[in-house]
Amino acid sequence: MTTTTEPAAPVLEAPEHRRRRLRLGILLLVLAVGAVALAVFTKSGNVDFRLSAPDGSGPGDLRVPAKPAALVLSVIALAIAVAHVWRGLTGKWAGVAFALFGFAFVVTFICWAASGKLFPLTNQIQGTLALSTPLILGALAGVLCERAGIINLALEGQLLAGACAAAIVATVSGSFLVGAVAAMIAGVFLAWLLAVFSIKYLVNQIVLGVLLVVFATGITGFLFDQLTGLSDGSARFNSPGTLQPIAIPVLSSIPILGPTVFQQTALVYAMVVLVAVVTLVLYRTRWGLRVRAVGEHPRAAATVGINVLRVRYEAVLVAGAIVGLGGAYFTIGSTGGFSKAMTAGNGFIALAAVIMGRWHPIGATCAALFFGFTKALQGQLQVLATPIPTEVLQMTPYLLTVIAVAGAVGQVRPPKADGEPYVPG
Repeated sequence: MTTTTEPAAPVLEAPEHRRRRLRLGILLLVLAVGAVALAVFTKSGNVDFRLSAPDGSGPGDLRVPAKPAALVLSVIALAIAVAHVWRGLTGKWAGVAFALFGFAFVVTFICWAASGKLFPLTNQIQGTLALSTPLILGALAGVLCERAGIINLALEGQLLAGACAAAIVATVSGSFLVGAVAAMIAGVFLAWLLAVFSIKYLVNQIVLGVLLVVFATGITGFLFDQLTGLSDGSARFNSPGTLQPIAIPVLSSIPILGPTVFQQTALVYAMVVLVAVVTLVLYRTRWGLRVRAVGEHPRAAATVGINVLRVRYEAVLVAGAIVGLGGAYFTIGSTGGFSKAMTAGNGFIALAAVIMGRWHPIGATCAALFFGFTKALQGQLQVLATPIPTEVLQMTPYLLTVIAVAGAVGQVRPPKADGEPYVPG
């Protein structure tokens, strides 16, 4: 007796998954068509990518034919977009495909904007790292809070408070270390307010976050006016100076990347260490498991003996210290002084990096690097005198942030208890 086996029925794509795929695919398709248009209008000529370090060392310039390179890369971007609309890019190669799409789009844009000009690639790398550091620290804090179930919309205020505290205390004490500690304390103070009112008094976390940003903006602006309004106020209270770069032996001698990446300030190195530490703590320790548990299902976590409220308090306060350090970077890490509203929305961009990074420390770091890259690119394009109005260039990083988050929404899922108050009992 013979038996016949019927072919397995094809697996149908869920309607919701199909809608998400189409939304992201249409977004990619629009960007790819824009890249093709830029390639078509790219002027004939070469783009000289400067590979020399700021000190003059390095292999020199890399000359790339602008129009042919733009056409090839834009076609690659279009092919990836069409593939995602048609079948959907999933699996282990999806991340590679999306990264290739981003690379193709950005280089196509640079070829269009810098045809016949010199593009300082090493300056772009260094600027990306510098502008990404506070974003990464803010994003790490946002990941910790939201993994514990608390939406930290106050990141902007915490960055601002940390920047102000670092400038004043470092100037008065004459110590960068004391200034950095003061910045962390300022971040923890605002985090404590967030924790008390959201965890104990069950205040709406979105409204509370906005109020804390307004509070931080007001108090730092008041302190700035009062202290700098005194005789020699700026010299006495707002001239901390900046940290000096520290060269890492051997690594700083690597061509191109060495002088630009491995000669940074202590705050940049602290950021790199914190990315590794937060990742290990969240996914390799008992405390990290508890943080993720109270963010997913706090009542189930409580049934196995976890003190949900205490874990949430701990996560928010630790996050406050991290984001306060990010605020210190604005003053003692880069500008050497505090000014009103100097964070310029970086806290909100850090929160967007949390979403785009799928609430994972590494993903949020990559998203923050992307946003830092766009901000650095905006500065480079202004120097190159591209045929784009200055106002459009200034809003480009924020526009790309909106586009990136719009593509991520619907593709990712936050912790289930994110933003939901927990009442024991």
